[in-house]
Amino acid sequence: MDMKLLEILVCPVTKGPLVYDKERQELISKSARLAYPIRDGIPVMLEDEARKLTPEECE
Repeated sequence: MDMKLLEILVCPVTKGPLVYDKERQELISKSARLAYPIRDGIPVMLEDEARKLTPEECE
């Protein structure tokens, strides 16, 4: 994941910051409680494609 790209990307739902999870290849939006997948190095920033975070993951 390109760190310069990560600096400018925001959650499409809340416009809040994202956290890169290298192990799961996801961009995490704690404010929206969603995890956006990264496929073939490309972030998929669609709410319908995002995984809902568990309460434990939101902490």
